[in-house]
Amino acid sequence: MYKIKTLNNIAEEGLNLFNDKFKIVDDADANGILLRSYKMHDMELPNSLEAIGRAGAGVNNIPIDRCSEKGIVVFNTPGANANAVKELVMAGLLLASRDIVGAIDWAKTLKGKGEEVPKLVEAGKSNFVGPEVRGKTLGVIGLGAIGVLVANAAKRLGMEVLGYDPFISVESAWELNHNIQKSDSLDELFMKSDYITIHVPLMDATKGMINEEKINLMKDGVRLLNFSRAGLCNDTDLEKALESGKVARYITDFPYDKVLNMKNVVCIPHLGASTPESEVNCAVMAVSEVKDYIENGNITNSVNYPECNMGACNAAGRIAVNHKNIPYMVSNITTALASKNINIIDMINKSKKDWAYTLIDVESKITDEIVDGLKEIEGIVKVRVLK
Repeated sequence: MYKIKTLNNIAEEGLNLFNDKFKIVDDADANGILLRSYKMHDMELPNSLEAIGRAGAGVNNIPIDRCSEKGIVVFNTPGANANAVKELVMAGLLLASRDIVGAIDWAKTLKGKGEEVPKLVEAGKSNFVGPEVRGKTLGVIGLGAIGVLVANAAKRLGMEVLGYDPFISVESAWELNHNIQKSDSLDELFMKSDYITIHVPLMDATKGMINEEKINLMKDGVRLLNFSRAGLCNDTDLEKALESGKVARYITDFPYDKVLNMKNVVCIPHLGASTPESEVNCAVMAVSEVKDYIENGNITNSVNYPECNMGACNAAGRIAVNHKNIPYMVSNITTALASKNINIIDMINKSKKDWAYTLIDVESKITDEIVDGLKEIEGIVKVRVLK
């Protein structure tokens, strides 16, 4: 029986995918963990733990390096909440263009004015004028699942759309509207765009990517949307640009004290994926990934180990090996099996940066002696017998 621990509420539609080989528990020695936003950095990771499924895209709340070193595969669910985020980004685009929030707040001050309200509305509405988005240029930074949907939706609104992503996947390229223009550089996108929306992960290379140098390249009165992560913008430089009017408005889904006090900012309380449909989609995907890995050893959408899929096991035995990405590892594994007269039927080896994964189908049952021999090979961090 495989034990699964949930650290946040996970939609029943996902949990119902587990068969009778799995049990939802609150034990410390679980085989798998499912979570959403729970912060795991201070958690002890038990030796029993094989997989962590994040029902969402961001994994900043998970200690990725520690997991990799212990052979724990961390999964996320890219694209499962893409439509929910896209819809909110499109609302943000309109909020950036027209001072809708300010106008609504002002309208509330007219309560109790009785028959004067219509006249006051007509007199005051000019304070909240803003441009239409049709015909304007939107720069989309990052053309993953969300960025592609945003770009396509903006094009349908009549906008000119510039896209920038030097690492765009084949799948995203196929989904992208053929009328979306490709920007050869970020600087070009900054200079040409009336609106800019950011859809990249937060990492060392992207932290503070919207800074004074880049803002100076932008058009006067540019409107920025950030529905990815707060740290992508340099606080000090952004505040200065908002004060001067260089940036006309900043819409973000990540409020914090400093940005809440900035001029011309609309803060949405992290509602990007907060839809019932998104929560179900993320749960179903996360459960499917964790279940397939624990049962069959297949890896799909892992952030720390490579993609690897050999389907269901029809052989007498299957071994999964998590190891460092170092020379001679495959030959050392196969030699160790051959020394025990184990014949390999099928095998796949993949690597991702510092880590690698080997999945092997064999003709005979795997004994504890064979497993112990594999564990002695330098660089191997986890060995699992799946059948």
